[in-house]
Amino acid sequence: MLGNFTYSNPTRIHFGENALDFLNEELPKFGKNVLLAYGGGSIRKNGIYDRVVDILRANGKAVLEDAGVMPNPTVAKLNEGCRRAREGNADLILAVGGGSVCDYAKAVSASAWCGDDPWEKFFVRMEEPEDRIIPVGCVLTMVGTGSEMNGGSVISNPESNRKVGHVFGDEVFPKFSILNPTFTFTLPRHQMVAGFFDIMSHILEQYFSGEDDNTSDYIMEGLLRSLIHSTRIALNAPTDYEARSNVMWTATWALNTLVAQGKSTDWMVHMLGHSVGAYTDATHGMTLAAVSLPYYRHILPYGLKKFRRYAVNVWDVRAEGKSDETIAGEGLARMEAYMKELGVVMRLRELGVTEAMIEGIADGTFILKGGYKVLSREEVVKILEESL
Repeated sequence: MLGNFTYSNPTRIHFGENALDFLNEELPKFGKNVLLAYGGGSIRKNGIYDRVVDILRANGKAVLEDAGVMPNPTVAKLNEGCRRAREGNADLILAVGGGSVCDYAKAVSASAWCGDDPWEKFFVRMEEPEDRIIPVGCVLTMVGTGSEMNGGSVISNPESNRKVGHVFGDEVFPKFSILNPTFTFTLPRHQMVAGFFDIMSHILEQYFSGEDDNTSDYIMEGLLRSLIHSTRIALNAPTDYEARSNVMWTATWALNTLVAQGKSTDWMVHMLGHSVGAYTDATHGMTLAAVSLPYYRHILPYGLKKFRRYAVNVWDVRAEGKSDETIAGEGLARMEAYMKELGVVMRLRELGVTEAMIEGIADGTFILKGGYKVLSREEVVKILEESL
């Protein structure tokens, strides 16, 4: 490894079928007022809401409701959550849901007592918090984002057609996260497979960068192989505990910042996907799936060595008697077949994108410089057109 880094991750993880019991150990560390953030009605239907509220009340907590967190949390919802947190003098924000709810909780954490406009400060100027930060805890019900063990927060602004992520520092990371794989069993198939691909995309965004012999790349190849194996089992047996637990833990390691150490990392698939999501409000994992293959085929010549390695080490492509280009292409072909097996969206048109939107989506795509090719705007447009 040639990169220099300092690594820390302050989040405690409680994992397993009895993980929710540890909420009783965590709650006494915080004050009385708990802002309970969650999405729609699914956690009420499956009983998770009642179990969490019972534990909160048994620990003498006052519950401040903050329901209705959408899959792509908006600026308006963020402002509403900040108001609720301030008015209730929240001592802890407990996010119960998937990555969107966890992302939202972290945004409220940093923004509730912010003396500036949160969108402008954190998502436009990319500044760091200077005011009081409310601690966050997570009870995860959907896997994919890794938000349960990182500082990332993605917020959408429908008025400007922008969807932007801010990676906060350790002080905004969840203090604890509770991961019970059985909580993911009732997810609709569409959400389940979108989460599966989101995990893969997180790993690939970090894998396809750098030229050195890097320990992180070996870890990521193992994570990818585990993910492919376990998701195939889960597709046919959604309540297979072993498979779903492996997927859940892989999702956490995919984006808890460990495998990014010593690497530049790419993240252009996410920049493209975020801009698509800002225009369509589509499911995040599906926006990534729709743009991934056109993007990777575009940059393959610039990172040929790594794409060849990916094909051989992750997809078991036989290399004998083949050119590097052929091997790398076969790797992406196997990835495409796997994506079709999952049933993820393969074309932007399926998400409601039209040709008329392409220029605007390109305008909203941040150009990053950590991958094998720094894209021009013309290349962004070309990739989006090929994704239609």
